Amino acid sequence: MLDAKTVAYIDPASGGSSGIYLASLFEKLGIANAVKPKAKLKQGGYVADLIVSGEAELGIHQISEILPVKGVTLVGPLPAEIQNYTTYAAGLSASARDVAAAKALVQVLAGPMAAPVLKAKGMEGPAS
Repeated sequence: MLDAKTVAYIDPASGGSSGIYLASLFEKLGIANAVKPKAKLKQGGYVADLIVSGEAELGIHQISEILPVKGVTLVGPLPAEIQNYTTYAAGLSASARDVAAAKALVQVLAGPMAAPVLKAKGMEGPAS
């Protein structure tokens, strides 16, 4: 990262979880002052768009937000020691119109049939 001319990521001030995490990570790694002048901050959306447009040389974002962008190559995830995971959960409203359908959807999303689709989209399947 220190060798990159420009580094794109979500603007932490916009409230995006990846940008907030990266700002904290750069501080912990002691590289915040080196990254800041070359940062290309994105106000939401796909950070990879800044790679495609040539505005940034390197982009850091969630894998699921990199894969859909044509013209970029996913290099890989951050090392496990500094990786950050977003956990999604499902809840059911007490006033849901079709409780059975809602429960069925959650079961499909948490089941084995969803795992390959989630993986293809850059996400991990449900924890066992």
